[in-house]
Amino acid sequence: MTSRYKSYVAIEDLESHIGETVTLNGWVYDKTEKGKLIFIKLRDGSGTVQCVLFKPNVSEEIAAAAGSLSQESSVSITGTVRSEQRSPTGVELDVTDVRVWQVSKDYPITPKEHGVEFLMEHRHLWLRSARQHAIMRVRSAVVKAIRDFFDGNGFRLMDSPIFTPNACEGTSTLFETEYFDLGKAYLTQSGQLYAEASAMALGKVYTFGPTFRAEKSKTRRHLTEFWMVEPEMAYFDLNDDMDLAEDLVEYIVQYVLKTCQRELATLGRDISKLEAVRRPFYRMSYTEAVEWLNKNEIKLNRKQADGSEIQIDFPWGEDFGAPQEEAIMQQFDKPCIIHRYPTEVKAFYMKRDPENVKTVLAMDMLAPEGAGEIIGGSQREDDHDQLLERILHENLPQEAFQWYLDLRKFGSVPHSGFGLGVERTVKWITGAEHIREVIPFPRMIYRIVP
Repeated sequence: MTSRYKSYVAIEDLESHIGETVTLNGWVYDKTEKGKLIFIKLRDGSGTVQCVLFKPNVSEEIAAAAGSLSQESSVSITGTVRSEQRSPTGVELDVTDVRVWQVSKDYPITPKEHGVEFLMEHRHLWLRSARQHAIMRVRSAVVKAIRDFFDGNGFRLMDSPIFTPNACEGTSTLFETEYFDLGKAYLTQSGQLYAEASAMALGKVYTFGPTFRAEKSKTRRHLTEFWMVEPEMAYFDLNDDMDLAEDLVEYIVQYVLKTCQRELATLGRDISKLEAVRRPFYRMSYTEAVEWLNKNEIKLNRKQADGSEIQIDFPWGEDFGAPQEEAIMQQFDKPCIIHRYPTEVKAFYMKRDPENVKTVLAMDMLAPEGAGEIIGGSQREDDHDQLLERILHENLPQEAFQWYLDLRKFGSVPHSGFGLGVERTVKWITGAEHIREVIPFPRMIYRIVP
């Protein structure tokens, strides 16, 4: 869409301006000179285009200005848009004028190979690279798809607080701080508990924001600060919850396929695997998954008292780790929902299965291609006494959850919800190797800058 605020256009809109004279504002991605020609690859955040300057067609001052440009110099380039089928964007710009804002000197990230630590230290600049630029645009599309999906299906956005007086997912992974004269407060692990209160007011809601886990993990899937979208729905049971999760993920993937073809090509993504992400997804119970692991001899490493390890069959009652999730997903070409997990490995607020009290009405959605869990959710416990029993069983402070218990005293109804991790979803869709690539400024146990 052409901006009405400035006289220039964005690179991504150039195909609709063939034959016109336009001004592009951006940064030099690359520059080469061949005789009387200067080739400038210009990026502006929306895309990259080659600008061709023929020295005899411009003044010596303009040619000199173009010749002075270096990687990441900021510049405005005016010229005529022409069709060029050999160009990735389908167009090139024949340059008639160059205005230099700043010549960049000694830009640290060059076309040569750089180590991960170097790139992370220069994350504020690494974001400008073609690969990172493509990933960030896919991330933006994922966020838009999420909002469009919920806004278009009768949900209302209800923001949950980031400071909370209590834990949601267990006390061992909380970031703690002093909160004035009121004692300790914690950075939220999830917006879910407050979303439940919102759902009792508005029916179908979602909360969307940053969440925090003080988990000392260094895997390719973990961040200490990440973004989650968490829908919560009154009168939804577990089956409704799983259906909604399938609808959402299909919508996200298909929206990205529709709007991010150029970015996926830059990333070298095999889009045929994404095209297969259509409902219905696969489903299996936790018990069925354990049986499959043992039938296929996927062993669990168990440490002995003497420090040695032995391999055993996967025991019913233990939560799956990344090796088990990846093994299960090798058989599937699209996501699979695992449901009805053991009560003891899941959160206190999940409703027990009335057909088997050893399990709760919980579900996790696993994505293929080694992506692991992207969604976790459940039907919530709607009985006051059952919820109180679970709170006390987990040694959680009853007074901190009194407001949460109130929801079960005043018009309690069956209700369900889930959380989708934005970064894990983007990592899967883009095929990124590490989760640190899919958030602008990653926070991990060993990094808090830039």
